[in-house]
Amino acid sequence: MASSPTTFTSSSPAPAVPQNGRDAVYVAAVPLRVAGGPAQMMMSAAHNLNLWDLQHYMVALKPPSPHNQIIVYDFQPQNPEDVWVAIAALSSQSVPGVVLERNLKRLPSKSCWFVGLLRPEGLEVAKEFNRLWPTDLKIGHHDCRHYTDGNTFVSSGME
Repeated sequence: MASSPTTFTSSSPAPAVPQNGRDAVYVAAVPLRVAGGPAQMMMSAAHNLNLWDLQHYMVALKPPSPHNQIIVYDFQPQNPEDVWVAIAALSSQSVPGVVLERNLKRLPSKSCWFVGLLRPEGLEVAKEFNRLWPTDLKIGHHDCRHYTDGNTFVSSGME
């Protein structure tokens, strides 16, 4: 039975500078991307029918220095704009996924929530979590929300 992912609804402001020189752990949500045409029509229909929340969730680690880049981890389909990925997602089938690590200059200004501070060994634990995360993506059962829940827990100790 699949675990139920956390819904992030807090709108409390994040601290400007993390305490004790530790990275801050955030969760960010961005609109789900799809290619135009049939894939976009299917996703719009799913959204209009309230089949699922069309947001993509990711983990952001913000260093205490404003001069350092933010590390972002997320789990998504290998080809998120492929029409067949949209069809598989709507029919609850698994698709090949990939865990990505990217850098940002700043946190998203909307839909971004402070979770906690990175544990002393949190970065190494997060990287190991990424290495071991199974990459078969199935919307609602093993997707970016489940990944984000797991990664924030191991890196910060917070749920």
